[in-house]
Amino acid sequence: MNHKFALEHVGINCANPQEAADLAQLLSTLFNLNPRHGNKSEFGGDYFECMKTPFLGTNGHIAMRTDDLDGAVEELKQKGYSFRMETAAYTDDGKLKNIYLDGEFGGFAIHILNKPV
Repeated sequence: MNHKFALEHVGINCANPQEAADLAQLLSTLFNLNPRHGNKSEFGGDYFECMKTPFLGTNGHIAMRTDDLDGAVEELKQKGYSFRMETAAYTDDGKLKNIYLDGEFGGFAIHILNKPV
């Protein structure tokens, strides 16, 4: 089965909180987006997550969403991909909420979220 995926956002690793805030503001101004603050990151609208400290991926991460995360994980495993299980997050009722693929793709980690496409 081929699951449907959609781009959620691009996460950009920044060296520190000030760099993240400056970049989020720049991207917001550039593309007429609303900046917003988060605990671990600053956002340029819904499209750019500027990490206050570097996280997974040399450059950051690409977040993709799907409405059937469990099925998507199985499909990707069948294609030979593996996951960083230590990054898995679960809902209160024990369903997989998000997880990172193992490795980097063009210098980016890939984060998959369970969210309607």
